[in-house]
Amino acid sequence: MENSGISRGPRTLVIVVAITTLLIALHSVFSQLSAPEVYDADDTEIAVSPGDRFSVRVADDPAGGYHWIIAEPRPDPAVLKAAGGRVTTGGPPAGSARHFSFEAVRPGRTDLRLLRCRRCGTGAADEAGARSLNFRVTVR
Repeated sequence: MENSGISRGPRTLVIVVAITTLLIALHSVFSQLSAPEVYDADDTEIAVSPGDRFSVRVADDPAGGYHWIIAEPRPDPAVLKAAGGRVTTGGPPAGSARHFSFEAVRPGRTDLRLLRCRRCGTGAADEAGARSLNFRVTVR
């Protein structure tokens, strides 16, 4: 048997370190591929890390003529970037839900305001039945 210059003890240690490193890397990849965090209307304080993706879920009422928008003033784009949205059925409290998706860009703090409105133009916040939700987003 040829001696490679590495005894059995250190070789085992190298293998254990390599396997541990591989497991940590796999965990990191699976964490990134997993579904983003979902926050509801009552989660007014949101804390995330740079690169994290998350969504805010609100009950949708398209039959009532209302829909949700990201209202002015919009979140600071240096801290938080809008990443689309979608509608799901069976959401809270019943019926459909609208999901607004975001990506945390870099450390900082910004406000996110959602507005439920019908016309959603100038003065939409003063419409009868309008509702706003405010979130404080901290990227740490």
